[in-house]
Amino acid sequence: MTKVAIIGAGSAVFAYEIMRDVLVTPGLESGTFALVDIDAQRLELAHQIAEKLITTTGRQWTIEASTDRTKVISGTDYLINAIEVAGLANVRHDFDIPMKYGVNQCIGDTIGPGGVFKALRTLPAWIDILRDTERLAPNALVMNYTNPMSLTCLTGLRASSLPIVGLCHSIPHTAENLAEYLDIPVSELKYRAAGINHLAWLVEVTHNGDDMYPRLRELAKDPAIYEKDPIRFETMLHLGAFPTEGSGHSSEYTPYFRKRPDLVEKYAREGYLGETGFYANNWPRWREEAADEIRRMVSGEDALDMERGVEYASQIMEAIESDTPTVIYGNVKNTGLVTNLPDGGVVEVACLVNRDGIQPTYYGALPTQLAALDQAHMAVHDLVATAVLEQNREAAFYALMLDPLTAAVCSPAEIRAMFDEMAATEAASLPEWMN
Repeated sequence: MTKVAIIGAGSAVFAYEIMRDVLVTPGLESGTFALVDIDAQRLELAHQIAEKLITTTGRQWTIEASTDRTKVISGTDYLINAIEVAGLANVRHDFDIPMKYGVNQCIGDTIGPGGVFKALRTLPAWIDILRDTERLAPNALVMNYTNPMSLTCLTGLRASSLPIVGLCHSIPHTAENLAEYLDIPVSELKYRAAGINHLAWLVEVTHNGDDMYPRLRELAKDPAIYEKDPIRFETMLHLGAFPTEGSGHSSEYTPYFRKRPDLVEKYAREGYLGETGFYANNWPRWREEAADEIRRMVSGEDALDMERGVEYASQIMEAIESDTPTVIYGNVKNTGLVTNLPDGGVVEVACLVNRDGIQPTYYGALPTQLAALDQAHMAVHDLVATAVLEQNREAAFYALMLDPLTAAVCSPAEIRAMFDEMAATEAASLPEWMN
């Protein structure tokens, strides 16, 4: 009997997708879902859609649900982390305060001032989850979906002995994007990728043995293609490879595209392509729309989509439970896997999965210019993890000092003022040592 715990199950669309995938996966005919969320109403919605999914598939799964995880996670085989800590209360602060200092964010939940402060709110709760899991489900494989991905995984790996893998589809999604631009089936595209989450790199892209980068550089001259992904095309043209997160997120990850208003106007586009404040302006509405979508499914107003989705979680479970080898891209501890990124940090590489679990594969060295950008982020990751684990406020400030976009815009004194203002404004959601 497989037991799958979803922490943060109130993210109802995500929980629905994970449970649906499990329930249509060969070899997972019976088991238990343990659903946990601190919001009882959102948890109940997740419980209702779980019941509907189980009824629809006819599989022998049961449900346990609680706002207290310690009551339901005992014996968990797979623990999925999807928590959001005080996001609704702080999403505007994460954008508005940095914007006062000239730091223009599109998403702002993974790096930059928004990402650093989201980490400071999230990681103490994450460590508590891991402590309870060590005690109640010591054999669990932990799959993290919460952003900031690299920071969450790194802090977890330092705080816990549990096996942890961070899961994100940015690498295969980027391959799909490139296949679309190249007008070839993605199944025919071959690629090698490595780096850090949201700033990994498709260093090699081939089709029938031919390097596709010359053709991509030609396609970048076509406005109809370029406008689909302007910041990533600019990055490729000047640094030699496509990064693995869309143009809006990518624009925040480097110092080049958002440090002046004229550059934002030149390179950023609407929506996910780089719109100023896009996440802060829309996420609260998206959150409610997602809940409404699940309510319509529960009521029968909307049909259930029962096609297995793209998330890695069920693929990992199938590979382990039935010893059917598969390959995923995972965020894992760097143990010499990417030779010119810091050992002990978290890198995103191809991983073999079978009954022996997650087995990361060796990549080698990234091109120096790409590794250098990743190294800068990994220093930020190290400082935030240190801040949380050692309750060291100054380390958290140093992390913001080294953030590539913030450092491109602000002086040290301005970064100090921004940090102090964000800490004071978000004090109710931050650990005591931050005040």
